[in-house]
Parts: sequence; C-alpha cells; structure tokens
Amino acid sequence: MAFIEVTELTKVYGSAVALDGISLSVEEGKTAAIIGSSGCGKSTFLRCLNLLEQPTSGALRIGDDALRFADAKLVAGAERSLSFRKKMAMVFQSFDLFPHLTVLRNISLAPIVVNAVRRDEAEERALQLLDRMGLRNKAEAFPGQLSGGQAQRVAIARALAMNPRVLLFDEATSALDPELVGEVLDVMKSLAEEGRTMVVVTHELAFAHDVADILFFFDKGKIAESGRPQDLLENPRTERLSAFLQRYRHSFGGAKRAACA
Repeated sequence: MAFIEVTELTKVYGSAVALDGISLSVEEGKTAAIIGSSGCGKSTFLRCLNLLEQPTSGALRIGDDALRFADAKLVAGAERSLSFRKKMAMVFQSFDLFPHLTVLRNISLAPIVVNAVRRDEAEERALQLLDRMGLRNKAEAFPGQLSGGQAQRVAIARALAMNPRVLLFDEATSALDPELVGEVLDVMKSLAEEGRTMVVVTHELAFAHDVADILFFFDKGKIAESGRPQDLLENPRTERLSAFLQRYRHSFGGAKRAACA
C-alpha cells in the first residue's frame, strides 16, 4: 500500500479551478517529482497536501492518517489532522527563515515549541544537522549573513529537525543564483539516496531524471502525464509535455547527458 495517497483532490478559488481531480500515490522511501508550467497547480498541490491550504474536496492519506474534504471543509478525520501535519515538513522557495533568530535558533525552535524537546537536545540535534550541511560554523550567524544556498540548506536542516516522515520541496532552488543550485541539489539527492520519502516540485529536470522514482507532469490543474522520469523526459507521449520540455531544453539536455554518462 502506498504511503501517500491523494484521491480526486480539488482546490477552487472563486471561479478559478487550481486543482481539478488530482489522484496520485507515492510509496514510502521514494521520491516523486512534479513538473509543469507556472500556474499549473504544483505549489497549490503541495500546500493542500501539507494543509497550508484547505482543499475544496477530495481525500488525503499519509500512513494511517486519512482526511476527507467536501465544500471546502474537513468532513472526516479531523481528529487525525494534527498527526497528519506532523508527518510532513516543507522547504519553501524563499527559505522563510526567521531573520531575527540565529541559524541555531531557527533550526531548534520548532522541536522545542511543537514537540516539547528539551532545548539542549534540540540544539545538539541542530548542530548535528548543520554538520551534515557543512554549516556548523554558521550556527550563530543570522539569515541575512548567509548566501542563498546556505540559507536553503539551513531551511532543509530546519525541516529535518522535526523528524518528518515526508519532505516537501517547493521549487527549493528557483530563488538561487545558478552557481548555488548545485549545493542544494546535492543535499536533496543525498536525502533521496538514504530513502527519505520526498515530493519535489522542481524545474530542475536533470534532478528529476536522475533522482526521482516517479514523475508527474501537471497541466491546468490536472496530471497530464505520469510515470518513470526517464520515460517521460526522453519520450513524452503528449504534445503538451513535448512543448514544455522544449522550453526547458537546456535542463533537459543535462538530464540526457547524465543518463548517457
């Protein structure tokens, strides 16, 4: 049985349909990549999955926690919603670090406040995560003193500090200068290799090709194609995906080169 299961998920803003009957599943320990043009519903999907947005209708399940929505209300599983949310942690495009807190406090705060972890334990865990990110020397720095790549690695450490079962990435590299993208992708690749369950919205097609286990192409709030990343990226079945890949041909070329290496 899949660890993440989404059934007929919709999200409507007034007369605008952002998500139109999305159904998908992801196995535990696998990486799912979501690609598509701006405005196709990718980020809205992640926000609905993480309950940052209330779905209009449909059902969500992560592990044993299942929720069902109708008429923009949670109609089943309300008692499971907190457990559902605690299974996930999200890394945002714009880092969203607290600018007035040090890196150490940014990482350790949520475990202390949300999970009632002792401060010394939370800070020790934060330092271990900073070691992993190669940023232990930045523990007492403030976000404004970091490069974009460093800030995003701190954001990943902050997400890992909550010990989530699922990691969500919303265009984690799109706000970075090109020379900083690789250091963040390397961290994400290492997380996938150790068997983390991840859902990644990305325009980094080489990453999707080489790292993801399943790929979903969103178009106009629907899943237009899904399957093995290599199959979809190298042999798209629809004109819509072919046109999308042409617009990102540089990244796609990198994916093909990596496949042949």
